Formats: sequence, structure tokens, C-alpha cells
Amino acid sequence: MSTTEPIEPIEPTGTAAARPAASSGTWLLGGDLPVRRIGFGSMRLPQRGEALVEHAVPRDRDSAIAVLRKAVELGVNHIDTAAFYFSPLRSANELINTALGGPYPDDLVIATKVGPARDATGAWAEHARTPAALRAQVEENLRQLGRDHLDLVNLRVLGTDSVAERFGALAELREAGLIRHLGLSNITPAHLAEAQAIAPVACVQNMYGIGVRPEYADFVRHCGDQGIAFVPFYAIAAAGRQGGATAAERDEVLAVAKAHGADPAQVRIAWTLHQGPHVLAIPGTGDPDHLAANVAAGALTLTPEDLALLDTAHHEAA
Repeated sequence: MSTTEPIEPIEPTGTAAARPAASSGTWLLGGDLPVRRIGFGSMRLPQRGEALVEHAVPRDRDSAIAVLRKAVELGVNHIDTAAFYFSPLRSANELINTALGGPYPDDLVIATKVGPARDATGAWAEHARTPAALRAQVEENLRQLGRDHLDLVNLRVLGTDSVAERFGALAELREAGLIRHLGLSNITPAHLAEAQAIAPVACVQNMYGIGVRPEYADFVRHCGDQGIAFVPFYAIAAAGRQGGATAAERDEVLAVAKAHGADPAQVRIAWTLHQGPHVLAIPGTGDPDHLAANVAAGALTLTPEDLALLDTAHHEAA
């Protein structure tokens, strides 16, 4: 997209009450994929408790599948995943394929990421850095998801090393038709500029939220100015990261939540969406009630006074 103005929301099938994700508005991802701004992150789906750890306790399969189907029923059409999202017996990609594939809904956009790797025990292995290793990860995502192409592949980056070779390898897979759009995750502005010299970038996924990396506010706006979706992760968990929202909530967030009859997680999601029409939320959960509350946060309108209070918390917590 060449503008930060959101396009009109997708017409839901059924009432707005039945498909509340539509209330969050829509962004045209990569210029041709309309996604509702409230999405779903699948990281926590394969296990209970902390995500991405060895010997995690698998989540009940039927309940995980039910949550995915409920998300789509609520109007979610943007799901974030990765082949390295798994626990013993459970894989996020396989759960998505089982719950939603055969065939997938026409408007469903699945975003995955490559780079990190875990061995069969769940322990972290060497990061994929060569074209061959990255292609193998792309093909593994294709196989697990049961698709002939991937809508969006984000290159997950560790450190400040050049991304040129790795992003170039993914750009070749895009040219070959295995990938529709490319994105970057956990990056600096320098990484983005380097990648844009190679191929279009549709998405940036970085850790961001109230009290988390306020120094990246200009980068968030910069992405919007270029029509690039900004997709923050850990927007609810904040410093709790994959362990979840474990820290005591800030008074400012609690005050805004009380004023709106909302919960703190909803306020954090709403604040995220208020950062620009290009900002997409991907809160994840294995609980259907939490899922419904997260999606409902897309309709929460914060006042200028709310935003000023939350911005204070955002900068003071740094």
C-alpha cells in the first residue's frame, strides 16, 4: 500500500455481533491481501503454560482445534504461526491445517516465519542462515500447512548481522511462486532498508507494546508511511514474553480498563491498534473466553485522555 489510510472492512458473513473481528477495521497486507486488524497468534496453542520450551505440556488437541475454528467464526482471517511452534505431540501448523484446511477459507491469510530452529526434543538448534536451510524451512511449513504456497513469510532475525543473503534467498522463493509476500521479524530500521533494496517488504514483526521499546515509536510510524504492516508481538505479555502476562499490571492500564469496563489485556490490544491503521494485533490464547475478549478489544475506542495516560505508562516503564 502507498497510504496509511485503512480500506473498508471486509463484509462479514452474518451479523457484526457474530463476527466482531470486523470492528477492528482492515489492512491491505502486501497491497492485495485484506486482513482484519485483529488476528490470532498460534504460538501458545500447542502447549499449556510457557511457550517454546523443552518438555512443554501439550494442550488438549480438540480444545486447540476448537479455538482456531472459533477465531474464524469471530471473523479473524489473519493467523500467525511457525514450524517451530510445537510441543510434544502438538504442532501449531498441523493444528491449523486440521482445524481450517480442506479447504481453507478463501479469505484466510496465514503468516509464518523462518530462521529459528528446534530439534525433536524442543531444544533450540542452529539458526537457519543458508539458502538451502531456509528453503527447507519454507518447504516444511508448506508440508505441515498443506498448502502449495505461503501467503507471508517473515524472516526472523537474531542480532544485527546483514540480512541480505537470507532475505535474498527468500526473494528467490517468492519469484518461484512458493511465497506470496515477504516480511521481517525482530529487526532494526537498518535491516528493513537492506531488505527493501532486494524485494518488497509487506510486514515487520517486532516486540512492541505499552512499556516495551518506546524508542521504536518512530520506526512504527515509518513502516506506516511506507505502507508496511507493523505487527507487534508480546503486546499483551510485555516483559513476560512467551511466559505470558505475569507481572503486576500498571495503574494507568488498570484505570483505563475500569473506565471502559474492560480488562487490561483488552486495553493493551486497543492501545496497539490506536498506534496506526497499519498496526495489526495477533494476540494468542488457547482459551475460548480469552479469545472472544481479545477479538472484542477491536471495538474498544480509547479517548485522547486514555491515550495520554497510557502513553505516559509506555514511556515511564522503559
